Amino acid sequence: MPPFDKIKEEGKRVTGEVREKVTGYILAALGLVAGLAWNEAIKALIEYFFPVSGGGLLAKFVYALFISFAVVVVSVYLARIMQRKP
Repeated sequence: MPPFDKIKEEGKRVTGEVREKVTGYILAALGLVAGLAWNEAIKALIEYFFPVSGGGLLAKFVYALFISFAVVVVSVYLARIMQRKP
């Protein structure tokens, strides 16, 4: 294979990797935006049911613990899936 063909082939491979990474970053950013929107919605729901003068602080801590637990469970599940991949 001539050197020019090797360079051309390597350029195609790098271009594909860059596109894959950029797509992943864009999807992660959109996921973050969706997560922030849900966070605001849940905070508003907590404030609606537990006014600031009441048990709002406790409800927010319960929410934070629940979200933390859910993130750990999903992370462990995804890590196991990635380990099974050949």
